[in-house]
Amino acid sequence: MDENSIWKLQSDWYSPTRLHNSPVEYDFPGDRFIPNRSLMDLDQAHSLLTTTSQKPSKLKFKVEYRRKLENNLKLDVEGRPFQMLVFRGSPKSSRKSNRLIDEMRRSDEEILTHKPYRHFPKRESCILDAPNIENDFYLNIMDWGKTNFLAIALGSKLYLWNADNREIELLSAVGYDYPTSVAWSEDAKTVAAGYRCSKIHLWDAETLKLVRRLTGHQKRVGSVAWNGQILTSGSSDKAIINHDVRTSNSLVCRMKVHTEEVCGLKWSNTGNRLASGGNDNLIYIWDARKMSAMQYVYRLSDHRAAVKALAWCPYNCDVLASGGGTNDGTLKIWNIQKGACINSIDTKAQICGLQWNKHHQELLSGHGFGSECQNQLCLWRYPSMCKIGESMNHTSRVLHLSQSPDGLTVVSAGADETLRFWDVFGPPQDANSRISHLDSLLSLKTSPIR
Repeated sequence: MDENSIWKLQSDWYSPTRLHNSPVEYDFPGDRFIPNRSLMDLDQAHSLLTTTSQKPSKLKFKVEYRRKLENNLKLDVEGRPFQMLVFRGSPKSSRKSNRLIDEMRRSDEEILTHKPYRHFPKRESCILDAPNIENDFYLNIMDWGKTNFLAIALGSKLYLWNADNREIELLSAVGYDYPTSVAWSEDAKTVAAGYRCSKIHLWDAETLKLVRRLTGHQKRVGSVAWNGQILTSGSSDKAIINHDVRTSNSLVCRMKVHTEEVCGLKWSNTGNRLASGGNDNLIYIWDARKMSAMQYVYRLSDHRAAVKALAWCPYNCDVLASGGGTNDGTLKIWNIQKGACINSIDTKAQICGLQWNKHHQELLSGHGFGSECQNQLCLWRYPSMCKIGESMNHTSRVLHLSQSPDGLTVVSAGADETLRFWDVFGPPQDANSRISHLDSLLSLKTSPIR
């Protein structure tokens, strides 16, 4: 080969000179040390690495050998410029070749992480009349038990509605008094009812007979909540009482820290914490082991109105949701481990009830007086707290919310004297169907890895 002959590199797509000298800015979306195989002659590279040849003499052929070696590494068999390993990205101004691969990757990620489209149903699955229901924000007169019976107080009467066969049983009727709070025991064998005249009755759900009377309050019992064999009650006398229903002297402890009526009580799913809300705009968090000493864990004072709506998150025991009354209207999410509010949404309406979705990360709120969400049911996505949808079918404020045992249906009780059943939480998502759906989509795509 003539030493004076010089290869004139063409400024084409294969040219290493263009790769180094071009002002075009290149984008390396992946590992920059993985070569671009489309620019390699792998057959020639393999041949050069495996073919044995006689080493040239160091003295006589040193210069000539080096030149031939460089030519073999830079030129292909037809004499065109080429590099054995070429690291090249696509120009940022023209990423058409990578766009399809990027879209494929994004769609795969969405299949794995994106939840299916959720919405609020347009219509109720069932509507029942609820005549004489008390239009009182501070009461808690509806609860759905684990045996699929709905307990609800309508005026002075307490009813059990069988959700399986839709039969109704009259549990009690008191002419001079009326129930102000209702709660099923955890085993769904007993219904506890607090009354306006300060007493508490325990009813056997199977025999429909009164089995126990509990005392201790001086005024109406607006909230009751079970924790195993412990029944906790809150009253307008500002006191919270724990009753052990297994003993003859049921009163275990009495706490009086609220300065107004106790209108909300909720035990956590683990049974070790109690949240109490009052008409003093406060929430107290209690440790079950320290309640006898009247030692609360946290005093939460961010609300500006009565706190009746309380709900513990079913998949994070450290998260509590709360809703404020008319002069507040905020839906707040609390980290109870730290005693801090981690999110607050102004719904601009009284919040009367809250229910968590057990199958999807969602929260349902029921609203009363207000502006934007007045008389509505609103479904929120957790933890972003973006609104998914709402219903305006109630013509008066939504007073109470309760959830079916399977966690699929929510019933709302309104001041319009109706009970409306909503299949709002939908069936739980089948993980196997998601995987099979992913497999079917991947089978239709060409893998970018060769």
